[in-house]
Amino acid sequence: MRHTISMLLENESGALSRVAGLFSARGYNIESLSVAPTEDETLSRLTLVTSGSEDVIEQITKQLNKLVDVVKLVDLTEGQHIEREMLLIKVKAGGAARGKISQLVKDYQGRILDETEATYTIELTDTSSRLDTFVKAVNHADIIEVVRSGVSGIARGEKSLRV
Repeated sequence: MRHTISMLLENESGALSRVAGLFSARGYNIESLSVAPTEDETLSRLTLVTSGSEDVIEQITKQLNKLVDVVKLVDLTEGQHIEREMLLIKVKAGGAARGKISQLVKDYQGRILDETEATYTIELTDTSSRLDTFVKAVNHADIIEVVRSGVSGIARGEKSLRV
């Protein structure tokens, strides 16, 4: 099962490396990883997506909680939450394909950030699965480059990840 785990880490050199090392040492895969500073300059928020059975996820969270750099951790998948990922995609957009791609961008509530006579650079922010669907809807031969941010997530309602 897919899980989105979010944690507050000490904002210091090597903290991210220790988290990634824990996954590597145990043979667990990180499907998505996003790290950025928080409102507290001493902390960073790391959000990662991984998959595994309930037992595997329990082991991962226990091991992460043992790391000195991890201040607080929450498995967002255990409750209602919001996930978003940003996609930047550069596609060929010449001739007849231009209108089709432009309509596709509108259908997905995206934005064309840059356009030339032959290309569009598009921005979309949505769930990972919806971004996957958009990429599949674009003719594979027309894709020049794809950049994805990784998942960011936050709990719904009153629940929050704060110290």
